[in-house]
Amino acid sequence: MTAPTAGLTPASLAPGALNGVKVLDLTRVLAGPTCTQMLGDLGAEVIKIERPGAGDDTRGFAPPYVPNTKESAYFVGVNRNKKSVTLDIARPEGQAIIHRLLEQADILVENFKVGALAKYGLGWEEVRDRYPRLIYCSITGFGQTGPYAPRPGYDGLVQAMGGVMSLTGEPDGLPMKVGIPVADLFAGLYGCIGVLAALNHRNATGQGQRIDIGMLDTHVAWLANQGMNYLATGQDPARLGNDHPNIVPYQVFPTADGHIVLSIGNDPTFQRFCKLTGQEALLADERFATNAARVSHRQLVTDTLTPVLQSRTTADWVAALEAAKIGCGPINKLSQVFADPHVQARKVVVEMDHASGETVKVIANPVRLSATPPSYRSAPPVLGQHTEEVLGGLGVGAEEIAKLRADGIA
Repeated sequence: MTAPTAGLTPASLAPGALNGVKVLDLTRVLAGPTCTQMLGDLGAEVIKIERPGAGDDTRGFAPPYVPNTKESAYFVGVNRNKKSVTLDIARPEGQAIIHRLLEQADILVENFKVGALAKYGLGWEEVRDRYPRLIYCSITGFGQTGPYAPRPGYDGLVQAMGGVMSLTGEPDGLPMKVGIPVADLFAGLYGCIGVLAALNHRNATGQGQRIDIGMLDTHVAWLANQGMNYLATGQDPARLGNDHPNIVPYQVFPTADGHIVLSIGNDPTFQRFCKLTGQEALLADERFATNAARVSHRQLVTDTLTPVLQSRTTADWVAALEAAKIGCGPINKLSQVFADPHVQARKVVVEMDHASGETVKVIANPVRLSATPPSYRSAPPVLGQHTEEVLGGLGVGAEEIAKLRADGIA
């Protein structure tokens, strides 16, 4: 089940929170495009600058392709609500066009290596005085300062250096990265938060500012309870597989036909669980009586409850535990996720009309705003789809655009 084609739904016609805001997007791959897609979903006009003949690297991150198109699923996932303009910013003519776009822009988002845009006269120091209202967001692997600043940043590398791999995986297995590129995604989302804060400040004062997002910084920031566990104890947390470091039982258990996640967050819930499962005797055992005791006797709790959970199917347990208001859930494959009735009811998949003539499915924006909801105005563009439109809007004539194309600049 999907939402109606974008462009026809009332939500897509509603005024966006960022209507009238213009974003110049000099990003590629995932962290930067995540930031700019969020801004586009919220109503901003996003002009994405891509290399002539090649485009964003992720256009080549395939297969898979979106059915009946030449577009990679990867690219389509983070580039809706953007206008694609091909432009070689290494050439003076391309730089001149960027400056014409900056005259109209509220926000510039870039994820070039530190100092790379300065070579083209487009770094923060080169543009700040010329465009004092500009919000300039840089997303890099390690930020603009510090000994690692010149290094390139990659999601798997940052997951390793930022500690999450040391926390992920079975106790006796290899350190594991998370199955999705969380370092990129969090950097993009933190970048968007910074842009929105800077936009509010600019609206109050008239002054733009620089936003410096380092993937390693954002990665360390979301270590959350595990980061705090280290700061409190000075000891490196061990890998626990699917177990929670501070709550027991809060983990995966086998059932009669598969597995289930059991999430018991406090002692009253554990008491209800014991009564439901006929394990009331455990409540008189001091090793089970409190969460702190259960954490200290983690293996005993696991060994005791495993045969209990193995006695029934996953579906039986989910029904019984939910009725008792005990946190639980199946471990779904993606086919089950997208078929889930709740997921479908929340309309997390949207169909959009693509320039190929096909409709493409994208994952909806999860931010639900009552007055200015995210909109799905334009599908992820084909390479250079809006070059003539955007350059024409700057007053560049058809003959000049043709020459820019012939010279490999556009």
